[in-house]
Amino acid sequence: MKTRAAWKAAVPVVERRKGEYEGGRKSLQERYFGLESLILLTCLTASLLILPLILPPLPPPPFMLLLLPIAILNVLMLLAFVPSNLRDITNL
Repeated sequence: MKTRAAWKAAVPVVERRKGEYEGGRKSLQERYFGLESLILLTCLTASLLILPLILPPLPPPPFMLLLLPIAILNVLMLLAFVPSNLRDITNL
C-alpha cells in the first residue's frame, strides 16, 4: 500500500494553460491582440471612417462588372447541386 507521500508524488502537477490568469492579470504575451495589432486595427478603423468623407465619390462600375457576382453565385449553385461522383451518372 502506498503512503500519502507516494500518492502525492504520483499525482502529476497540472500546468497552467496558455491564457489563464496569473494573479488576476494576463501577461502581455498572453493577450489575444498585441500592442502592434491594436494600433494597426485602430488606424484601419480611423481610415475607414475618415477617408470616405475626404475622397470624392467614385463613378458607378460598368454593367458587365456588376454581373460578375451573379455569375459567381450561379457557378457555386451549379457546383452545389452537381453530384460529386460523375462516373455513376455515366453508367446509368
